[in-house]
Amino acid sequence: MCAILGLISKKKNKELFKNMLELMNNRGNDHTGYYFENDIYLGHKRLAIIDLEKGNQPMYDKNYIIVYNGELYNTDSLKKDLKDKGISFNTNSDTEVILKGYIYYKEKIMNKLEGIYAFAIYNKKNKELFLGRDRFGVKPLYYTKKKKEFIFSSTIKSILKSKIVKPILTKKELAQILSLGPSKAIGSGIFKDIKELRPGHYLIYKKGKIKVKRYWKLKSKKNKDTFEEATKKVNELLTDSIKRQMISDVPIATLLSGGLDSSIITAVVANNLNQPLTTYSIDYQDNDKYFKKNKFTVSQDKYYIDIMSKTFNTNHKYKIISQKDVVNLLEETLYLKDYPGMTDIESSLYWFSKEISKDYKVILSGECADEIFGGYPWFYRDELNNEFPWINNLEYRQKIINKNLKINLKKTIHKEYKKTINELSRKDRNDKYKKLFYINMTHFMTTLLDRKDRMTMGATLEARVPFADTKLIEYLWNIPFNYKYQKSQEKYILREAFKNIIPDEVLYRKKNPYPKTHHPYFLKQVTKLLKDRLKISNNLSKIFNIEEIYNLLNSKEDYNIPWFGQLMTKPQLIAYLYQFDLWIEKYNIEIKI
Repeated sequence: MCAILGLISKKKNKELFKNMLELMNNRGNDHTGYYFENDIYLGHKRLAIIDLEKGNQPMYDKNYIIVYNGELYNTDSLKKDLKDKGISFNTNSDTEVILKGYIYYKEKIMNKLEGIYAFAIYNKKNKELFLGRDRFGVKPLYYTKKKKEFIFSSTIKSILKSKIVKPILTKKELAQILSLGPSKAIGSGIFKDIKELRPGHYLIYKKGKIKVKRYWKLKSKKNKDTFEEATKKVNELLTDSIKRQMISDVPIATLLSGGLDSSIITAVVANNLNQPLTTYSIDYQDNDKYFKKNKFTVSQDKYYIDIMSKTFNTNHKYKIISQKDVVNLLEETLYLKDYPGMTDIESSLYWFSKEISKDYKVILSGECADEIFGGYPWFYRDELNNEFPWINNLEYRQKIINKNLKINLKKTIHKEYKKTINELSRKDRNDKYKKLFYINMTHFMTTLLDRKDRMTMGATLEARVPFADTKLIEYLWNIPFNYKYQKSQEKYILREAFKNIIPDEVLYRKKNPYPKTHHPYFLKQVTKLLKDRLKISNNLSKIFNIEEIYNLLNSKEDYNIPWFGQLMTKPQLIAYLYQFDLWIEKYNIEIKI
């Protein structure tokens, strides 16, 4: 895992470029590399995982230079294919495989890559820059073009550091943030003039012109497999994905919450590792004292973690974050994210990642299972089936924003939804579950993957996500939804696929989300933080209805409809507004309405 940065500009300023790259030092501090020639600047920060000695970047081959962030999981097969064509290799790194694969196949190489990646290859001979990103957006990639200057980066902050673009929010960006946040509109780089290269796309920049093309999309075909056949196939595909993602020249560990997804990964890894597996879990100080069941969170994790750890003889590490750390890290995680996020969930994940990174560089994690196996309640509870079903509070969102903005959130949501769904075929647009699958994959899954990347890489830790596997997702796209939901049990086929491996108590445990804090200390502290900010700052008054914010702060009632997903209730919303105010100040954001 790494950070990549590139600039095409006639203005010579190497020191500024180096400063832009240093802002991403947390993403990889094993090696820093540069390439400077004429108008092109390339930079790389490396977290060494594969071929520790020879894998440094930028990497060169004749007229081509690559900077690459990610891991390739089909390195061996692709390398063999290229060797059969007479191509030789000097390293064991996947970077060289991508570079030489691109030289041979050009943009067609994108259809041959399996993994998590964002990379840039510059052709010195024809002065062409090629950017590619993985199919599901596991690895970030942003870019901007202003006049004759072009920048790409793993983070927004490095682009802003260039001063080529300013952190400007127009009415369009504000409408998207206020209606969708903390998720984003597809292709959005949050600020005006900054874009995100979408998952499954590549970009070519040449002679001041940009061409963006989609290289992968889900294709519908008739399912011929019985439930029993599909169950066997799911087991084979997921097991294969997990095994391929175990490849590393440094030790690996897994996250283990005692839920189905992390337990499957842990079981497969433990059964295929030549030594005892180390597993990690996180909880919050005194959370057991204040835990309350609700329709989304029905149980705590420790009991199920203990079952898994004992069954698979793992060396389990329980990590308990203090309530003070949860609060104190809200500002730092905002900086890692570059925009307001999921508050306590992100600050705890960042702290957790820092704890793990003391001993490990690579972890495997269970993200993406719920989006592709229909695990969220909105897949089977009709009352939650809105256009973006993890946003059930549009009326309150509309109420809390400044009326002078004249922003219609419902209209913004609908426009984004239609834009996304219209990418499907006419037949798929009439399929309720395929629409849900697709909107979850393009918006909710990418949000969680971005959260995972920012917080883990903020701690210089690589997180691999075996459920984000092309063959698995393509297969699940085409099986009937009743394979996924039966007998009032979500992710039914996944449970059946691993029922002889996972202990029954874990296998049939009701889905629980990532843990959040239930401690009243968090609400008390973020309330104080936001009130203090409101005394010295008028940033929020430009965007929000301040009277409604004070109503929220002073109310003794719980705000039970989550602001986002299943976890962002009243305390998290207050923390989100605190981050929003800090964001405007720390990033010197201009609001142009």
